[in-house]
Amino acid sequence: MKIRLFVAVLCLSLVLNAQSDDPKKLPPSTPAKGDSDKQTSVPAPKKAEPARDPKAKSGAEKRGEEAKKDDKAKDAKKEDEKPKDPMNSSVFAGLKLRAVGPAVISGRIQSLAVNPKNRAHYYVGVASGGMWRTDNNGITWNPVFENEGSYSIGTVVMDPKDSNVIWVGTGENNSQRSVGYGDGVYRSDDGGKSWKNMGLKKSEHIARILIDPRDSNVIYVASQGPLWGPGGDRGLYKSTDGGKTWKHSLNISENTGVTDVVMDPSNPDILYAASYQRRRHVFSFINGGPESAIHKSTDAGATWTKLKSGLPTVDLGRIALAISPTDPNILYAHVEAAERRGGIFRSRDRGATWEKRNDFDATAMYYSTIYVDPKNPDRLYVMNTFGMMSDDGGKTLRRIGQRNKHVDEHALWVDPNDTNYLLSGTDGGLYESYDGGANWHHKSNLNVGQFYDVTVDNSEPFYYIYGGTQDNNSLGGPSRTINAYGIVNSDWFITNGGDGFRSQVDPTDPNIIYAESQYGGLVRYNRKTGEALGIQPQEGKGEPGLRWNWDSPLIISPHQHTRLYFAANKLFQSDDRGNTWRAISADLTRQIDRDKLPMMGKIWPPEAVAKHASTSSFGNIVALAESPHKAGVLYVGTDDGLIQVTEDNGANWRKIEKFTSVPDGTYVSRIAASHHHDRTVYATFDNHKNADFKPYVLKSTDAGNTWTPITANLPENGPVLAIAEDFVNPRLLFVGTEFGLFFSVDGGAKWTQLKGNMPTIPVRDIVIHKREADLVAATFGRGFYVLDDITPLRNFKPESLQQEATLYPVRKAMMYIEATPNGSRGKGSLGESFFTAPNPPYGATFTFQLKEKYKTAKEKRQEAEKAAAAKNPMGAYATLPYPTRDQLREEAEAEAPALFLQIMDEDGALVRQLPAPNNAGMNRVTWNLRYPPTNLPPETPPADENPFDQGPGGVHATPGKYSVKLVKKVDGKYADLSAPQSFELYVHGADKMAAADRKTLHDFQRKVAKLARALGGASSLSNELRTRVRAVRRALRETPGNTAALLDRADALDKRVTEMIRALRGDTATIARQEVPLPPSLLGRVNNIIGDQFTSTALPTTTHQTDYAIAAEQFAIELPKLKALADEISALEREAEKIGAPWTTGRVPEWQEQ
Repeated sequence: MKIRLFVAVLCLSLVLNAQSDDPKKLPPSTPAKGDSDKQTSVPAPKKAEPARDPKAKSGAEKRGEEAKKDDKAKDAKKEDEKPKDPMNSSVFAGLKLRAVGPAVISGRIQSLAVNPKNRAHYYVGVASGGMWRTDNNGITWNPVFENEGSYSIGTVVMDPKDSNVIWVGTGENNSQRSVGYGDGVYRSDDGGKSWKNMGLKKSEHIARILIDPRDSNVIYVASQGPLWGPGGDRGLYKSTDGGKTWKHSLNISENTGVTDVVMDPSNPDILYAASYQRRRHVFSFINGGPESAIHKSTDAGATWTKLKSGLPTVDLGRIALAISPTDPNILYAHVEAAERRGGIFRSRDRGATWEKRNDFDATAMYYSTIYVDPKNPDRLYVMNTFGMMSDDGGKTLRRIGQRNKHVDEHALWVDPNDTNYLLSGTDGGLYESYDGGANWHHKSNLNVGQFYDVTVDNSEPFYYIYGGTQDNNSLGGPSRTINAYGIVNSDWFITNGGDGFRSQVDPTDPNIIYAESQYGGLVRYNRKTGEALGIQPQEGKGEPGLRWNWDSPLIISPHQHTRLYFAANKLFQSDDRGNTWRAISADLTRQIDRDKLPMMGKIWPPEAVAKHASTSSFGNIVALAESPHKAGVLYVGTDDGLIQVTEDNGANWRKIEKFTSVPDGTYVSRIAASHHHDRTVYATFDNHKNADFKPYVLKSTDAGNTWTPITANLPENGPVLAIAEDFVNPRLLFVGTEFGLFFSVDGGAKWTQLKGNMPTIPVRDIVIHKREADLVAATFGRGFYVLDDITPLRNFKPESLQQEATLYPVRKAMMYIEATPNGSRGKGSLGESFFTAPNPPYGATFTFQLKEKYKTAKEKRQEAEKAAAAKNPMGAYATLPYPTRDQLREEAEAEAPALFLQIMDEDGALVRQLPAPNNAGMNRVTWNLRYPPTNLPPETPPADENPFDQGPGGVHATPGKYSVKLVKKVDGKYADLSAPQSFELYVHGADKMAAADRKTLHDFQRKVAKLARALGGASSLSNELRTRVRAVRRALRETPGNTAALLDRADALDKRVTEMIRALRGDTATIARQEVPLPPSLLGRVNNIIGDQFTSTALPTTTHQTDYAIAAEQFAIELPKLKALADEISALEREAEKIGAPWTTGRVPEWQEQ
């Protein structure tokens, strides 16, 4: 009875949801009468007004613009008057998340916009990874659309008159299950550096944008409209003022938008558009209906005619259109239709009649794009799982070429000047071909992987990250490496094929990995051997089929590492790593017949276009957790809105159907059992597939009997997809939403977004590494992100924002030597396209927080000016005293406030003083675990990195205990800002060096460093002395009062300086000519020791010790000579000054008034 009642309520809800809020605004279509092709079923807009200068504004427009300006000014004033939230994201901006890839799999490419004058310059629109620009054919990429209101790209278009003007339609233009939604149309006038939202914010899915080649102010936008509900900005829109305003050109109904539009290249007023009726919910999908059709306009969209002749008479689905650039009489349509009557159709008379050329059927909701060759009207390209092409107008098809290339083709660009050159956008990224598709080059440096799930293992010394991707397998790879260049594509490996989902790793053996593909395709992967064994539970004899979700939940019991729980519509348990399974529940779903649920206002027949396509069988388990406090306490969430609880490992189940503030039947996206309280559990709900984008986060403290919302201030537009509770602080929570990562330090009473380095992107899953205290996020479009060390958030208290400064506890730091397998610290000689993801900075990382920036006197004065100017229209100095010249001089000469981190060893001796940023909020500084470098590094690093640079100088610190404190220097005075925080440096267990040997190594390196410092200084001083003595000699030659004795002294000193340089650095003239082998110079011996020893933990060899002894002995002889030389050159300079020789560097001029 309850099931029938729920079905009835759900049916009524869906019917109401399918109805427009105002039916008068979007009238349904009515059947056309008679045989006329003139469209009467489409409400025709008013006749277009005569064209006028788009720059000319009517009085109403001017008044409207002035009113908008006034409103903006008022809004800005209101924003300024609002008290600033002390817990805003900017406070935590210093906590940077690290994008670790992998780029090798790339991700779904949806659209391409290539500069017609320079094919190396183009834009790539990613289905759920923003937009990227390259100016060098993909050698490097620049993300140019990552902080806007949407991450999902439907189409990208370049203005044909100005390659700097880029239009973006947001919201992927496919209708599959993992599609992202957008917030309208954007425009950039500076090549993607900045963007402006141009409207149509309720479109959600924009399929195409056309720009009139005659007038860039005329824009057409084909909007599919919302996928999961009715209404919105749906249909074909036109702007004649560059996107400032929009008018409906083709408006069908609240359920039908426009999926494609093409323009006649010989007459831009002739347009062809494909209307598209569809709807998706959790339980089903319909990809067509009576309102899908092809339409034609000959008056720039003012009126439209439906094209019928030769096209299927059944319900149509999604339709792709293409027009020949060389013969506009020829059009192609790839038509999806009921009863499998679709295929490829061609018209030779501008759409008046159509001929079916091929019954090729594609998965239109996922592909549906066709292209006509720029030179050959009979050559056609059809996007599908395998890209297809035809040379006979679509009659026969063959594969474009798939060797060593990912399937699932979405976008294609054919160079009109060289039609053998192709760019292909697929689910696996971007490919390039120079031979018409026979061979492909993959752009494997575009990090746009779509991850559904994430887990981590306990590998040493660095843990590994695992997860599953959309159509790019399940993978694993390191969270960091010992390599100086970071993480590379070859560090990643595939654990299971297909679409990847949940992965789990045995906590006692990181070589045992469980990895899942779609619909429960579970394998046990052996990392040592690379073998994968299928272990998916199967139905018993005579049992009905299991209903697996696309992303079926899998966990390892926290109480027994060989025990797995895995869920279809039933929950399964294995105690032997998946060798055997038993069901520990019956069907835990509502068991609703989805064929009886309405969509778009009715129940559709079995023949409906693509009914149920790419939809999991309704009624399955999608969320799963076990209490870490008691074995067998399990929580299950379903796709039809139930949470089921067992406290006896499945013997009995308790069903929860109603949740405060959550609509009935809402998909349970995640469940997390508390690490701290045995009856506490969290759940998140995702109702976006019912056109409800609100966040739902709930907490129960009684094992699910009652629930309390903790959604609080999470943004209303952004379903919650993941949740994690910290292992240490029970009040520290994290959630992943459709548009980013949020945290709460008060158990969900208030949420703050973590934005550091993370773009606008869905966070589908979150895990916290227990040993390392790292947070790892799986994003759907930008791979994995790592927040290294969440300790500051664990210890953060809101009241600390009122303190002058806070220094947080420091995580212990591992010591090792960074490796350079490429021969240098960077990419070596592998080229710029070689993809690397960063390691965290090597060393000990310190996190501190400032209440506010320490300001200079000038900054304080300017702040006072700004405040005074805001209150007085006459300006700041109508009330403020004008600064005096002395005051301005003092400002210019004053030392800026500075912060330092002082690091002390266990005995309190200062080891290192590091400059720290003077920024309000949280800041991070990393010490590289070395003493100060022997030589002063350049104030400004060189623009081009030296590939032979050995990295930071300075002697390694020794393992042990240290402390750090924060210090300020303001107005010339030092003051402590924090008490010391203790931390530890340790060496990984693989390093077996005894403490005594480590002390020997450290003492030797300190000794070498001191000698290197002195030798470096002596070498630089020798150069300076040579410059000075040669300048004096030249000055003496120009002075009438010189003597031969002075010139002889200058020559002799120059010779001695040259001999000194030779003693320190060797015979540079001979070395340059490479005439004969020479013994190493003093500097050469010491630099050899540093090059060998300072990048190693090995004890010094006998050769190293001998080299040091030789260098130290000889330098002890040379240093007094150098000092004498310096004194004698100074004396010579004084003599030159006495006789009035021209001034030279190093001399203090003599002068007195005559």
